[in-house]
This record gives sequence, C-alpha cells and structure tokens, in this order.
Amino acid sequence: MAIQLDHLMVPARDKLAAAKLLAELLDVPWSPTSVGPFAAVFVNDGLTFDFDQWPEPIPLIHCCFRVDQQAFDAILARIQAAGIAYRSAVHGPVDHAVDRAHGGSIVYWNEPDGHQWEMLTVSYARQ
Repeated sequence: MAIQLDHLMVPARDKLAAAKLLAELLDVPWSPTSVGPFAAVFVNDGLTFDFDQWPEPIPLIHCCFRVDQQAFDAILARIQAAGIAYRSAVHGPVDHAVDRAHGGSIVYWNEPDGHQWEMLTVSYARQ
C-alpha cells in the first residue's frame, strides 16, 4: 500500500470556529466532535483535519489544497464573500490577486490562528 496522509492535527485557539470556517470555505463536511478532543474537517475521503484547542503560543502550519479550476473559483468566491484577506505570494503582501505564473491558479490566505492555507490548480511541486 502506498503511504497516504490520513489526518492532520491543527492547533487552534477556538477549535470549533476554526474547523467550521475551513469547512465552509472548502465546502466540505465537519463535525464539532470526533475521536478524542477534536473538531474534524473531512477534507476528502482520505484526509481529515482534526482541530484541537491549544493555549498560546499556537504553532503555525502551512497546508496546500490542490483543486480543479471550478473548485478554485468557488472557494475563492467564498473567501472573498467572507472578507478574508488573500494574496498571490506565500510571503507577499495582501494583494487580493491570484498567481497564474506556474501554469495554473494559486492563492494564499491565513486563518485567525495564523495558519497559512494555500490553494492551487496545478502542482508546481510535481512538475
């Protein structure tokens, strides 16, 4: 069997708010309860993000979601509707722009705990 990432624990100040926000942006199901103390976001059939309540300081993570262009456009529209700042560069300023320099679409945003989410349509890591 190939190695697959099954779940990822995401530390949060408010696990319910963080899980709900990500689930709504990605338009995927979530549950305020899961195995153990987690609020689960079911990213797809093979990956769950388990949000866990942590005290300060919150260690930051970066995760990238690869989606098709139709899903990208829908998620970006939800990010915009929620008034979330986004940018076209991983460490760049908020420019409310999409990077199209790698043969697809890429955008970055941070959630309230500081975690950085990336969304792209073409994997530049696997060219």
